[in-house]
Order: sequence, then C-alpha cells, then structure tokens
Amino acid sequence: MGWKRSSRNGDLRICVQVLVGFVICSAHVLVGVTNPGDVGAISSLHTALGLPSLPGWGIGQDPCGDAWQGVVCNDSSIIKIIVNAANLGGELGDDLGLFASIQTIDLSNNHIGGSIPSSLPITMQNFFLSANAFTGTIPSSLSSLIHLTAMSLNDNKLSGQIPDSFQAISQLVNLDLSNNNLSGPLPPSASNLLALTTLNLQNNQLSGTLDVLQDLPLKNLNIENNLFSGPIPEKVLSIPNFRKDGNPFNSSVTPAPTPSISPPLKPAPAPRVSGAPPVSGAPPVSGAPPSSKRNPKKQADGPSAPEESSSGRNKKNTKRVVLITIAVILSFIILVLACVLFMPRCRRRRVDSSSKQHQIGAYRGERENAGNQGSMHHTIDQIPNVPKAAVVRPKQEPQPVAQKVPKAHEETQKDMPRISPVPKKDHHEVDMNTLDVYLRPPPPPPPPPPPPPVEVVSAVPIVPAEVPPLKPPTKHKITSTFAKSFTIASLQQYTNSFSQENLLGEGMLGSVYRAQLPSGKLLAVKKLDKRAFSQQKDDEFLELVNNIDRIRHANVVELSGYCAEHGERLLIFEYCSGGTLQDALHLDEEFRKKLSWNARIRIALGAARALEYLHEVCQPPVVHRNFKSANVLLDDDLSVRVSDCGLAPLISKGAVSQLSGQLLTKYGYGAPEFESGVYTLESDVYSFGVVMLELLTGRMSYDRTRSRGEQFLVRWAIPQLHDIEALTSMVDPSLNGRYPAKSLSYFVDIISKCVQSEPEFRPPMSTVVQDLLNMIRKEPHGSGSSED
Repeated sequence: MGWKRSSRNGDLRICVQVLVGFVICSAHVLVGVTNPGDVGAISSLHTALGLPSLPGWGIGQDPCGDAWQGVVCNDSSIIKIIVNAANLGGELGDDLGLFASIQTIDLSNNHIGGSIPSSLPITMQNFFLSANAFTGTIPSSLSSLIHLTAMSLNDNKLSGQIPDSFQAISQLVNLDLSNNNLSGPLPPSASNLLALTTLNLQNNQLSGTLDVLQDLPLKNLNIENNLFSGPIPEKVLSIPNFRKDGNPFNSSVTPAPTPSISPPLKPAPAPRVSGAPPVSGAPPVSGAPPSSKRNPKKQADGPSAPEESSSGRNKKNTKRVVLITIAVILSFIILVLACVLFMPRCRRRRVDSSSKQHQIGAYRGERENAGNQGSMHHTIDQIPNVPKAAVVRPKQEPQPVAQKVPKAHEETQKDMPRISPVPKKDHHEVDMNTLDVYLRPPPPPPPPPPPPPVEVVSAVPIVPAEVPPLKPPTKHKITSTFAKSFTIASLQQYTNSFSQENLLGEGMLGSVYRAQLPSGKLLAVKKLDKRAFSQQKDDEFLELVNNIDRIRHANVVELSGYCAEHGERLLIFEYCSGGTLQDALHLDEEFRKKLSWNARIRIALGAARALEYLHEVCQPPVVHRNFKSANVLLDDDLSVRVSDCGLAPLISKGAVSQLSGQLLTKYGYGAPEFESGVYTLESDVYSFGVVMLELLTGRMSYDRTRSRGEQFLVRWAIPQLHDIEALTSMVDPSLNGRYPAKSLSYFVDIISKCVQSEPEFRPPMSTVVQDLLNMIRKEPHGSGSSED
C-alpha cells in the first residue's frame, strides 16, 4: 500500500510539473508576440542594410520571441537594437520612425552609408551611428527627440551645418559630432542644452564663435582642428577639459584682447604709472612741474638737489659748458684722424666689393635661370622625349629657399613637355595609323648637355645672399618642395568656403572641391579626411607631397600644390573638365551615348598607360591601391587622367586601412587576395580589368539594385566571357551593336587575363598596353566605326 501511495504522489508531482511548464511556455509565447509595427520597422531596416546574415534575423517574424541578435525587448516592444562592428553595409532606410517604444539604436563601427533618415523614433534616448560612412546633412528632425540623452555621429562623412534643432532636447548629456565635414557656425539653439556635459566637435570645418556654449554645464569640450575664431568666453576657458588647438583664434583675439594681455603693455613706457591719458603721459619725461608723479624718485635720490643755492647752480652750468666744448673738440679731432687713416682701406674695400658684385652677378644670373627654367628643370624638360623613364623627375637635394622654388616651378609647368596622350581624331575615334608608332619606343633624342657641376655648387651658396630674410627653410631638408604652398584662407576663397555647390565628389580619403583662382583657372582641391593623416607628422606629409609631385605623365593628374595649416591637409590638382569615367558611364546617359567603341578603347589605353608608368617606370614602383572608374578622369576630348596616384601610404595606415576593405565588399574592385590584407601591383591589374568590364558592359562594378547573381560585375561576367552568344548580350546596349567582332573578342581576352583569381597569372601593365595596341593595329582603319 505504501508503495502504491508513493507512486501516486510521484505521478501527481510529474503532472503538476508538466502543467506548470505548459503555463510558463504559454505565457512566454503570449508575451513574445512582437508589436506588428516594430516587426515592420525592423524588417524594413534589415532589408535596407542589405539583408545581412545576423544570428536569428530573418528566421521568423518575431524578433522578441526568436532571439534576434542585438535586439532587446520589453514585453512585446523592441526597446534596443545594438549591433556593433558586424560589417553591416547598405543604408538605414526610411522606416525607423515606425518603432513605437525603442530607446537605443547602436549601429557603430560598420560600413552603413547613405543619409541619416529624417524619420526618427521620438522615444529614442541613445542614438549611436559612429564610424560608418553616412553622408549628407544631419536631419533637422532631431528636434522631435525630446528624450535624447546621448548621440554619437562621429567618424562619418556628414557635411553641411549643424541644424538649429536643439530647442526641446534639454536632456542631452553627451554629443559627439567629431571627424566629419560639418561647417558653419554653432546653432543658436545649442544654448538650450542645459544638461550637456560632453561635446566633441573636433576635426570639422565649424566656424564662428563659442558664445552659445558659455552657459552650458560642460566638463569636456573638444573643438580641435576647426575654424572657430573670435574671443573665447571666460566661462568656456574655465571648462575642466577644454581642447582648442588647430583653430585661428589668434587672428581674432588680437583686436579684442582679454584682461591677461594688457599688463605686459604697460611697463614699457615708465611715465604711465598713474593711468592718465596718453597726452599727459609725455610731460613727466622732460619737465619737472608734475612733482606729485616724481615724488618717489626724489625721495630715493635724496632731498639735497632742490635745496641747492643759485650760485652753486651757475657754477655747475659753467663746468658743464666747458666739458661739453672740450668733448666736441676731441671728437672732431678723432673723427678727422679716423678718416685720414682708414680712407685707403675704404677705397680698397670698394674696389673689392665691386669686383665681387661682378662675380655674384654672374652667378645670380645662373640662379635666376635656374629659377625660371633651372638646371634641374632643364634636364627634366628634355627627359620626356625619352621612352618611359622620361617622365620621372629625380629627387634632388632640397634647395635652401623653399618659397621661391615653387613659383619658378609653377611658371615652368606651362612649358614643360609631357608625354603626349594617345592620338585622337574627331568623334572620339582612335587613329589606327598613328597608333602603330606607339608599338615601339621612339628613338631617344641626343641627351641634353648636363649643367657643369661647378655651376650648381657655386649657385647654391649665393641663394641666402639673394633673399636674406628667409630663416625657416634650413631647419629640415624635406621642407623644401617644388609644389606650391597654398593657405587655407585662399582655398576657402577659391572654393566658396568648401561649399556643397563646389563639391565634386567624396571618396575614401576625403572630399574633392572645385576651386577657381582669380585668374579664372580651375583646380581640384582634395581635402584629406582626418583619419587619413592622424598619425602622420608634418615632415612625412611634405615628403608625400614631394613623392606625388615627382609623378609626371600625360595620363596622370598633375599636382599643383598643397596646404598644411590649422591641422588640415589638402592637395591641389589640375582640374579635368570632363568629370569621371564613373559618371560618364553610369550617371550621364547623353554623355554615355557619345562613348563610341573606339573612344572606350582609347580610354582603356590611357588608363593602362598610367598604371604602366606607375608600375614599371617609377622607381620604386608605385602601387595605386584605389584604382576605379571614379578615379579615371576625362577631359573634354576624352583624354584620360588617373587621379589619387601616390596616395597609397595614406590608405595603408590607421582607420583608412579598415575602410579600404570597401573596395572588395562594397564596390567590387578589390582582388581576391585583398581579403587577406595583401595588395600588390597585380591587385591594380585586377582593378583595371574591372574598369574594362565597365567600359564593355556599361554596368557598375557593384549594383545592389540588381538580382543577387548580377550585383557583382566580375562574378556575373566571368562565366560569360567566352560564350559568344552571351558575350553579345553583355555589351553595353548604348553602343547599338556598332563595334567590330574581332575587336570585341580581343578586348574580352585582355579582361579575362586581368581578372584572374590568382595574382601570378595576371599580366604586367606593359603587356596590357601592348595587347591593346596590337588589338587596335589588327583592326583596319574605319572598320566597325559606323558610329558618329
């Protein structure tokens, strides 16, 4: 009986446990049903991000019940989305405002691009999008985030002004907008951020004064490397952790000095002790009447002077007259003797100096020659006629006067011969007859007579005598550069304060702006991203400028100057009026129709020549590392200029090295070996093959709007390159079939070699150039050129 009773109790206990478990599971299911609005919002976000493979995401339609990674719920509402450093791409979409109760969105350290949506959830308290690739402006809809306590938008590519939208955001404690391209003054509504303790604005282009910050409870304020000016309010100076380097405060503080500047100015004129106006400050120097001002001195000297008798004064005056007379006579005698003794020596010195002036005049003539044409420039001018090696300007010993050389260099640019581009004919056709000449190197001209070494040696010491006031250039050898130095103020003037209207484009290393000089000449100003040179010293930057300046080729964009002021680094290049190949192929439909088959061949040949020069002529070889259609610039006649040459050292360092992974994951130009961090000359060849595919198909290297199998151009094209029927359908429809079949076949063969998955199987660029030229030569002139 006892056994039966115990077994019944055990069964009852099991039933109770099962019932409790069922109730718990049922409650869990009931509670886990996510708000439909939140489901729609997070599904839209997942799609906009490119449907990334995140644990749990997309498996079911219940983010709260299915444990989506980084999603935190409260009952049926999503309250947090935290997905850091997950290599996310895509954009945020326009449905973030559909979240009903979300408090935190943290998507930092990813590769998300596009603009920050204007529709944001009003319940949000923490908004973190730092270290991504967001562009555009900060939305003014921030004004609706009345519960916001912390926001980080730093390390993106945001531009424009900070919106005047802080009127109702009274709970904001931490705000980080650093490392962007923000400009303009601080918004007046920033004075309403009465809870703000930390504000980071460093590495932007913000300007104006700091007056709106003076009544905020800030403990940490970083405004380094901006364009703030004017006097700094005393309350701002009292912030415990205030960093302000890299701003032109000095230029505006001088006319409005702070109290600490005035005391050093008063001790200079001694009579201004009483604080009287400047007019009354002069009499005490020569006259004795204002005795009250001179009492201290008289007490120090003793009271005997004012008590002297009139007779004593007369005697002293007589003695003074006698002594002065004797002194004058002796001085006159000494002067006459000095003239008699030193006259012959003066004559000799005059003769010597005149002869020396003759000698200096001769050398100065050579130096001025060297300035305008230069022994160094003269030899370079002759070099471009020599094949390949002609275009490298050898690095010379830096000259002592660093500010005169760039002017002379700039003047000589007009006369400096360049390697002529590929021969052109009307309507963007390639001249088949003249291109045969490019198959073999031209005969070298007789070498120019090198300047006598004695002249070079004798000219250098004379330079300091020519411009004595210059002191700094002798401190560092590498500070001497041939490139012209621009000021940040002049570049602001030429680019209309780096306005959006002058923005030509944005890339991994920074933004490019159009600049117009007073003469009307156009230049392209590349404003480097702070992350590209954060670990680079000034001397290293000038060495980089020197290296870029030595790159000289008809198909390479030429450096016109540089700027290194106020913590900024800018490179100024020649302007190409035709825009980029990327825009010509993918944005401008009318321009794309003008790109005939022969024009595309010529563009490919020009770009190939540029890489051939970098890889095989420059010593040491130069790896481009960022070759893409956006860096292939065109003139009005479709001649090619490749940009960003010589900037690889900036890409390989710091945060930019991480961003460079986008070449593979986002843009489709990176070779397979780039996944393991390897980038060589052969990687450039692969990227060139991708650009040739763009010329062939008219498609982008990566197009997210297409189906998954067609998004990456290389993956889609490779299986079809040797299928004749498929190949015909791959060709850009805008060509309307106007191309020679053999020429198409040769073009595809070159592409297939360049995009080989193994680097060792890719040809050198000199072989690619020869293959393109052979392809052109094999086509009879005019065949397939039915295009206009």
